[in-house]
Amino acid sequence: MTGEEYAGKHRRAGAGAIRVPRWSSGPPADRVLAAQVVVIAKEPVPGRVKTRLTPPFTPAQAAALAEASLVDTLAAVAATPGRWLPAGFDVIGQRGAGLDERIVWALVDAQETLAVPLVLIGMDTPQVTPGLLAAAAEPLVSDTADATFGMAEDGGFWLLGLRRIDPALVLGVPMSQPDTGSRQLARLERAGLRVRQLPELIDVDTAAEAEHIAAATPGSAFATCLTGLRYGAALAGAVAR
Repeated sequence: MTGEEYAGKHRRAGAGAIRVPRWSSGPPADRVLAAQVVVIAKEPVPGRVKTRLTPPFTPAQAAALAEASLVDTLAAVAATPGRWLPAGFDVIGQRGAGLDERIVWALVDAQETLAVPLVLIGMDTPQVTPGLLAAAAEPLVSDTADATFGMAEDGGFWLLGLRRIDPALVLGVPMSQPDTGSRQLARLERAGLRVRQLPELIDVDTAAEAEHIAAATPGSAFATCLTGLRYGAALAGAVAR
């Protein structure tokens, strides 16, 4: 996970240089190959997250939905089955100019801690399940795929898994564009990687998308938060009348 308020324990190897950790002679043969799940996220501060939800929501309400989405995402990560999942969470500060750089640094920093395959997701898909995360990690762990990839309905992507980190696979891909997902997928395929695609998911960026995901995940922190916001709005309207 990354957080803007945390300075992070890793630092650049040099000005602008990205040092990618490598296995000296492949993964250790005496243990089961592990994988890491990296959640790239913003601290849910009003006015700084989910700004496209305002209006109809206030900045504070949008931040509450972002926090609930992150809670559900982390719960799915923590509940993902398999011996490959490390215990606990390590918080690493985001760094880099654009989102492409921040994604690369998040992957590099995480692999510097543990040189194993990585699965990166954001905080915008609270409907993600442990099963989906396991399906993204297993092909990397078993070496039946070099990359796993999940397209988002809005044209972006919600998941990127890599067996080996190569900054060139991500750097320079235009982010937050209607064709970001297809461009990123094409970058992986042009590199000759074996790519396993996952189901397409909806990102939470608009109120309509929030309603759709809440309806699909009853009982989740996200659905509970949205219900509370609806109730508060209805109550305020009744008092105003």
